[in-house]
Parts: sequence; C-alpha cells; structure tokens
Amino acid sequence: MEAEVEVLFVGDSAPQYSHPGDAGADLRSTEDLVLEPGQRQTVRTGLSIALPDGFMALVVPRSGLAARHGLTIVNSPGLVDAGYRGEIRITLLNTDLQAPYSISAGDRIAQLVVLPVPRVRFVQVGSLPGSQRGDSGFGSTGYGGDPAEIRGGG
Repeated sequence: MEAEVEVLFVGDSAPQYSHPGDAGADLRSTEDLVLEPGQRQTVRTGLSIALPDGFMALVVPRSGLAARHGLTIVNSPGLVDAGYRGEIRITLLNTDLQAPYSISAGDRIAQLVVLPVPRVRFVQVGSLPGSQRGDSGFGSTGYGGDPAEIRGGG
C-alpha cells in the first residue's frame, strides 16, 4: 500500500519524482548562474510549500551532480518545517577547485524528501540508561574490521 501526503504549493510547477518509488522529488532553479570553483550561492526555486502538521521536508543534494561536478548543498540536509511558508532557496557549493559549474533556469539542482516527524516530549532524568555504544563519539566504530580499533572510542 502506497501512502500519499498532500502538500500544497505555490510556484510554476510542482517538484517531480523521476522514477516510481523515488524518495526525493526534484527541485529546479528559476535562475541562470555560474558557480565558480569553491563558490557558494543561494539559488531560487520559485517554490513555496505548506506541509501538513507532523511532517517536515529535507532538501538534499542530487547524487549525480555531487559525483560528477562536486556540487553540493552547504547546510545539507536543509530542513523545511511544517510552518514555513517562504520560498525554498538552496545554498549550493561548487566543491570543484578548478571547474566552474553553470546552472540554467529549469535545471534540477536538489531533491525534496517529505517525512513524518513525531512530536516528542523531552524528559529530564539524573542519568541515561546504558547502551552498547555508550558515549563513544566520532570515529568510535573504527575504519576497518579490527575489534581493538572499534573499541578505541572517539
């Protein structure tokens, strides 16, 4: 059974899914620009949405643009809250240090993923229950298969 959520929008066209089963719908630029090597710029999509309560949208990079041209989103994923009604604008970054990247109006520049978000109640306690990971942070799972490296922490 396929779930469908209705999202109202204002703009010239709705975000489009490229293939059945895709999680992300394509967002398009409404302007022409060139991103020089290492440059970032906020790009207009001309799209505003009204998400239902209990939902959020994430703006994520297009994997092909990232892999082939080094184009990414600075604050990826970008979060669109249910109450936001302004234009979705995307701050793109050209990570390629040698080649500029040209964007034309109508180009697909990012994807929009709509997800349910539970409302949570934060409960203050004196200590947290234990877990297998504990308080180990970045790099705590290691880089290879050496169990000593995995237990090394931080």
